[in-house]
Amino acid sequence: MFVRRASLISCFVLLGCSRAQPPPPADTTTAGRTGSTAPMPSSVSSSPSEPAPGASAATPSGAAPADMIAVPGGTFTMGADEGGEEDEHPAHAVTLAPFLLDRTEVTNAAWSECVAAKVCRPKSDAVATKHPDFNGPHQPVTGISWDDARTYCAWRGKRLPREAEFERAVRDDDGRRYAWGSEPPTRDRTVFSSARPEDVGSHPLGRGPYGHDDLAGNVWEWMQDEYDPYAYRRAGAGAGQPGTCPEILAAQDELRAQRRQGFTGTNPIPDECEHSIRGGAYNYDAHGLRATNRVHHPGRYRIPMLGVRCAR
Repeated sequence: MFVRRASLISCFVLLGCSRAQPPPPADTTTAGRTGSTAPMPSSVSSSPSEPAPGASAATPSGAAPADMIAVPGGTFTMGADEGGEEDEHPAHAVTLAPFLLDRTEVTNAAWSECVAAKVCRPKSDAVATKHPDFNGPHQPVTGISWDDARTYCAWRGKRLPREAEFERAVRDDDGRRYAWGSEPPTRDRTVFSSARPEDVGSHPLGRGPYGHDDLAGNVWEWMQDEYDPYAYRRAGAGAGQPGTCPEILAAQDELRAQRRQGFTGTNPIPDECEHSIRGGAYNYDAHGLRATNRVHHPGRYRIPMLGVRCAR
């Protein structure tokens, strides 16, 4: 069974069109389609428009920095024609330009450098306190909001990845079901159905087609895009472009009016513009790690199973 998608976010941050609701009470909201953990609402912080002086240098032509791997541009198949939830349908061709993607999820140690520079705020104190075994320097940082994640990536001279870019990095040109291929998840490939995330890069057998670690399992990752349940039927689908916030709100209203609850999972259909999250997490079951799985949360959420990796 998939427990997924509590609903509320930051269209109000970007476009001023949210119908925001009060934050959910602690210890009641699920993250993703499987597994329950308490969200920690947070205020939205501002993001720098330019990288700080400590940001990574610009990438030389034809080369990638040591912490990033190039993903070639091209056309790939995004989504699926059957299986999963209805928002994963249909399979369709998407064409993207080449880009760089972090080799691993951002670690606690890397995040602490941004905090020390007084650019990023610390991870949620509630997450850090309730989950002390999540604070290892090489474990992925969690307990960060969408705006926190965007701020960090900008400080590094990077940005958040788009949902289509993430799926491109997972699926390559062969339409694989998981980052490593079509074989089902195993403990030596990734972290799932577990109590906590593990150090990034500790499951090399689960690497994606271009060499990225932990694209499936360990922790969810914030995407740049607002979540659009109708994204795959929009005019911009071929470029991986979701609808605008007003279009997203209209789609969610339509789904509610038609009582199509299952379209977006078992949690209530969102009532505001949320952000997409991708990749699955340590508390997820094996089936939920599929490459096409689309999940979303309010951008203010700072929860134990949600982190980030950056793109450029």
